[in-house]
Amino acid sequence: MNMKQRNSLPSILRSSVMLVALCSLLLAGCSTTSSNTNANAKLDELTVLLDWYPNAVHTFLYAAEANGYFEEAGLKVKLQTPADTNDAVKLVATGKADLALSYQMQVAISRAEDIPVVSLAAIVRHPLNRLFALQESGISRPRDLVGQQIGYPSIPLDEAIVNTMVEHDGGDASALHYQDIGWDLIPAMTTKRVDAIIGGYVNHEKLLLEKEGVKLVSFDPSQYGVPDYYELVLIASEDGIDKKQELYRRFIEAAAKGQQYTAEHPDEALALLLDKQEGEFPLDDDVEKQSLDILMPLMDAGGEAFGSQSSENWQSVIDWMQEHGLLKQAVAPEEAFRNL
Repeated sequence: MNMKQRNSLPSILRSSVMLVALCSLLLAGCSTTSSNTNANAKLDELTVLLDWYPNAVHTFLYAAEANGYFEEAGLKVKLQTPADTNDAVKLVATGKADLALSYQMQVAISRAEDIPVVSLAAIVRHPLNRLFALQESGISRPRDLVGQQIGYPSIPLDEAIVNTMVEHDGGDASALHYQDIGWDLIPAMTTKRVDAIIGGYVNHEKLLLEKEGVKLVSFDPSQYGVPDYYELVLIASEDGIDKKQELYRRFIEAAAKGQQYTAEHPDEALALLLDKQEGEFPLDDDVEKQSLDILMPLMDAGGEAFGSQSSENWQSVIDWMQEHGLLKQAVAPEEAFRNL
């Protein structure tokens, strides 16, 4: 090796080092740009209607929102309270909302009226609607309602539930006395205008009545001949599923994380809801805590995926509804629900 070749080595090394350094900078720049692109990526927007004003049953949604699970799924979710509980199905069916919390039996009734909504997930997997009676009335079982005053919000479904319970218990449903009390369920019981009510929820009206010092007996419809139906479900329109199925799947996965967080950290999760609703929809902390304690086992899917639904459950519910004349036409279970 001559002197000229030897003297050129440092120059070559310096060039190599500079080249490596330049490549490193370029790669770092690319990485930063990619990171910034992901961070600034446009989120897909979804409008989700609640079934009622925000309360303990919605804790999993607010936990998913507060913990960033929706954002991680690439979603910007707008949780809205409908002006009327009956609005959710109509707004989803007409494309004015993407998703909504509704009721399994309402989905069946809607499909029987050619309203193309579909249940995507079972949120509360068992009935919340219970038959409540004043303890002092002496009613200890459904058939004891014969001859008593039963308050209800003039909904045929509620009447069918009570009739089924009484008949299953060996009573004569034709001898029942119903009194339309609208949604004044709690005042009707506290003033003793009626001896029993249907349409009140075990995680709401029951807790509020007991807080007023009213002693109740409670009957679960699924223990007296009524199918063990899904109380609360997540619905979408058929058209929405065709266009946004992937977005809806991501929403359910993020909601599942919110439910898991709620199960593992119930007090912290509930605090997220209570802090969010303070002022707009003031909630009773104690009532909502008791409510969440009641809800969690009823929302637990066990070994199944969050929100999973079965054709057997849908078939039994539809059969019962048809038997009691609650559906205008036949409804196919496989068209009423879909597991994403």
